[in-house]
Amino acid sequence: MNAKLDTAAGIAHAIAALGPGKLTEEGIRQHIAPLFSRVLGANRNCAYFANHSLGRPLDATADDLAEAMGLWQSKLGDAWEEWLAEIGAYRARLAQLLGAPRADCVVPKTSAGQGLRAILNTYDGVPRVVATRGEFDSIDLILRQYARRGRIALHFVEMRDSGLFDAADLLAAVSQADLVVISQVAFHTGHVLPQLPVLIAAAHAGGARVLIDVYHSLGVFPVDVMALDADFAIGAAYKYLRGGPGAGYLYLHPRHLDGSVSTLDVGWFAKKDHFAYERPDPPQFGEGGDAFLESTPPVMTCYQARAGQIFTQAIGVQRVRDYSLAQQRRLVSSLAERGVSATGGSPDFGAFIVVDCRGDGASRAARRGVEALAARGVIADARGHRIRLCPDVLTTSDELDHVARAFADVIPS
Repeated sequence: MNAKLDTAAGIAHAIAALGPGKLTEEGIRQHIAPLFSRVLGANRNCAYFANHSLGRPLDATADDLAEAMGLWQSKLGDAWEEWLAEIGAYRARLAQLLGAPRADCVVPKTSAGQGLRAILNTYDGVPRVVATRGEFDSIDLILRQYARRGRIALHFVEMRDSGLFDAADLLAAVSQADLVVISQVAFHTGHVLPQLPVLIAAAHAGGARVLIDVYHSLGVFPVDVMALDADFAIGAAYKYLRGGPGAGYLYLHPRHLDGSVSTLDVGWFAKKDHFAYERPDPPQFGEGGDAFLESTPPVMTCYQARAGQIFTQAIGVQRVRDYSLAQQRRLVSSLAERGVSATGGSPDFGAFIVVDCRGDGASRAARRGVEALAARGVIADARGHRIRLCPDVLTTSDELDHVARAFADVIPS
């Protein structure tokens, strides 16, 4: 069996049968759900609303991993020729999804945090780094640890009382930065960062570079890193690209691939002709983004991410976005009918809706609410005092209605 061909062909056949135009629940039931029969069958009694946390895998993902294992078992060291080709395909698919002009703009990483460290380690001095208090825990922790060790001078932009970031605060801060680290969509509220193109332009005018975290935007709505003129981007396939843990990436703008920017985070795969095992001094690095590769790469994660990447490309991010917003609006409306206020469902939000728990012990109430929902067959999660609910293309209308009823039963309005 050639799993690579079977994966692409099977997805292409399903999308072709689905037809063009807006997604419909019936079309998804007939043509898309069968691509996910294993996960849907295993969780048939569960309404899964944590797609913003861990995306559901396609059936083909297991076959793709089996292909990688089969090469290892049958070819041993000679499997590298095909493994390297798959790594190249992984980079090329991500480049297309990101709007990058060439595959070597994308460097495989095992996490978004690994990509951040690679960029922090391009500075020889102590750069001034600006970030927000809304960055995900890994990014926040890495930045604070670098600051604690005196490797960066760190400034955080705070949220306003509304819980949102104000564009004026961000613009004021980036004028004093060497590097800006910022999420396109906030992981805790789902808000799309306001005026990101203006912010990037202002940072560049002040001499700063900008790294955007696209973990909660890539696969949610169309992302174009070249149009944004971002210097760097980080993310992974864990959520909306359905690629599971470990399939991360770092994007570098082509202007940074001429050798003028280099990192300490390198290994033998960053060497020019790494299989020659030569040791010139100074080292000779690979061309373009290959100079940012590290040691022996995690081959399996590239196979693991294949089906999700192909599926996202084939079905079209904008189609999924339109369908997602309609789902979110329905859920927000259903909750409102039951006295529960939620935010989401508009273009200034990502893929999930949020319900804020208020008052003393709000974070504890949110955690208990998630536990109570799970007892009713609804899988969601909480970040602080916010409960997050994320339908995806596989979510049915019955599940949307069920979660609204369950939520009203367990969460005081």
